[in-house]
Amino acid sequence: MTKGITSRKEDYSQWYTDIVLKAEMADYSPVRGCMVIRPHGFEVWERLRDEIDRRIKSCGVGGKLHKNAYFPLFIPESFLKREAEHVKGFVPQCAVVTEGGGSVLEEKLYLRPTSETIMYDMYSKWISSWRDLPLLINQWANIVRWELRTRLFLRTLEFLWQEGHTAHANHEEAYEETQMILNDIYTRVAEDFMAIPVLRGKKTPSQRFPGAVDTYCIEGLMQDNKALQMGTSHDLGQNFAKPFNIRFQDKDGSLKYVYQTSWGVSTRLIGALIMAHSDDSGLVLPPALAPVQVIIVPIYKSDSERASTINAARKIANSLADEEVRVEIDEREEFKPGFKFHDWELRGVPVRIELGPREIEDNNAVLVRRDTGKKQTVSQNNLPRTIHDLLTAIQKSLFDRALKFQKDNTAETNDYEEFKKIMEERGGFVWSPWCERPECEDKVQEDTKATIRMIPLDSEVQEGKCIVCGAPSKIRVPFAKAY
Repeated sequence: MTKGITSRKEDYSQWYTDIVLKAEMADYSPVRGCMVIRPHGFEVWERLRDEIDRRIKSCGVGGKLHKNAYFPLFIPESFLKREAEHVKGFVPQCAVVTEGGGSVLEEKLYLRPTSETIMYDMYSKWISSWRDLPLLINQWANIVRWELRTRLFLRTLEFLWQEGHTAHANHEEAYEETQMILNDIYTRVAEDFMAIPVLRGKKTPSQRFPGAVDTYCIEGLMQDNKALQMGTSHDLGQNFAKPFNIRFQDKDGSLKYVYQTSWGVSTRLIGALIMAHSDDSGLVLPPALAPVQVIIVPIYKSDSERASTINAARKIANSLADEEVRVEIDEREEFKPGFKFHDWELRGVPVRIELGPREIEDNNAVLVRRDTGKKQTVSQNNLPRTIHDLLTAIQKSLFDRALKFQKDNTAETNDYEEFKKIMEERGGFVWSPWCERPECEDKVQEDTKATIRMIPLDSEVQEGKCIVCGAPSKIRVPFAKAY
């Protein structure tokens, strides 16, 4: 365990905070409930952002691709009030501007809790014909929600996110959009890029997005056996089109309301990344998104050894960089190698290369895996290929380890007493039959603090009896305590 990092078993919450602070991912802001994302944390966010952005821009529906835009931070109060369920869901979390320029505002301005209303007012101006559809817009922005209980990355007053908002001529295409985003972008980024296995499904009516017809989500399981919602994709139907008068003239000349979707992920993904993979020595980053994939630590005792070792390290770094490996050399003279080893472990760099006079003489290098700590001495001949293979192996190993953890902490039960015991003693995902009545859903949350994380997509009918009331049920759903 790295000095200053609390053990996961001792205090998981403090362990998480220690890693965020000591790995220099973020720090507390002078503004209560806000955070400062430090360069190392922001580099990770940039890697995530760029991968998601690339995927969003490369896909679409109806023969069009998604495009990025930007909309104002300030939302007039009257806009929020146009959709009743939406305003009911968000107003309690809103920050409101009542004065500006030394004068009381004629209309209050809300700091963006989400952008449906401000964007859809513009959509009503931009859409008039079937030729304008589909309209596929995404934006990267900051969001303000007045959270009372905050935690770095997971829940803060202000955070960064991506939100897509689309408009379609028919519901079939809108539904296709929600599923494409959920399955082809969010799931793939979580599993292939972040190495976090997820469950996919539809939220229950009590947990869907305010104003949505249906909300779809991906859920990951963290190392404390709590679930984390990592992304959502909403089928809005015509619930916003009607109050915002977003209509189009169809090919047959009739005037119709559009069907809409919205979808998003946030800097909460960094919290998921930390909690899914890290250990008591610090951050563990999957190679696919690590800003630095390989750190080279030169080892020497004299000035002459330093010069030759640094020179050899630079040659290796250049050969790796030529093969698109993200590599750095730690040339800091004020720290000993042992300190550097621990520092880069703390920061989660996937591979460390230790290089000293002996390795140079033998044309070797010592490779150390961050995920397992395993060391191996390899030839410098074809080192870029060796490193590529190792990074691929680490990426797969992290996913496999997280998947095994998910499976090992997934249970099934038809007995409510056993259900409550599992939730109290271990947690994790517990699959049980549910009658689809909100009263039973509420009862579970009241008794155990666990919630239905989602209703599986394309789930087969499974006849049974509700875990709570014993009434006939046709589905099994995963319950879990969650962030």
